[in-house]
Amino acid sequence: MAITSSPDYPVTAGLEAPLTVARWRVIGNYILAIPHLVVLYVLQIVAQLAVVAAWFAILFTGRLPSGIGEFVAGVHRYQYRVLTYTFFLREEYPAFGVPSGYSDPGGDPAWFNVVPPERFSRAAVFFRGLLAIPQVLYGIVVSVVLFVAWIVGFFAVLFTGRWPESWRRSILGAVFWSVRFNAWYSLLADPYPPFVMR
Repeated sequence: MAITSSPDYPVTAGLEAPLTVARWRVIGNYILAIPHLVVLYVLQIVAQLAVVAAWFAILFTGRLPSGIGEFVAGVHRYQYRVLTYTFFLREEYPAFGVPSGYSDPGGDPAWFNVVPPERFSRAAVFFRGLLAIPQVLYGIVVSVVLFVAWIVGFFAVLFTGRWPESWRRSILGAVFWSVRFNAWYSLLADPYPPFVMR
């Protein structure tokens, strides 16, 4: 079953996986994801350094260097794939590595695409930290929704081996908002992300 984010924003994501999940995965996926989480920790540090360099580049040129953008998009894509696995939203183990590029190369049930802007608003980039405050406050609400839906999903999968469709949609809606916000904050998109969980 495919669930996709709203196509109205230049950063989109989706997941195509059945609602049925082996019951042991509610705990097993967390343990199996540990190597990925270690790799992601290192990659996120490198990506944050790349975003700082991109911030200066955009302020001076109005453009995101494509090499930096493609690498950061790849890290976000890898993070999204690992997150969907860790949250036992799918069974297929994600591949190690950074699937770089703005367009998803495929081969995984979780996909992530970016349509990069030709030019950025330099003022919006300069004040990105201040502009992020309303999104961070909204993120608190999103986190509550995510936590409640995850608890319901945990017990539903544990006892039945199947995700309730509406609860999985709620989790993915929260994740889609997070994906858009993080991509925007990492300078992969210029338009302000919408306050929606879809």
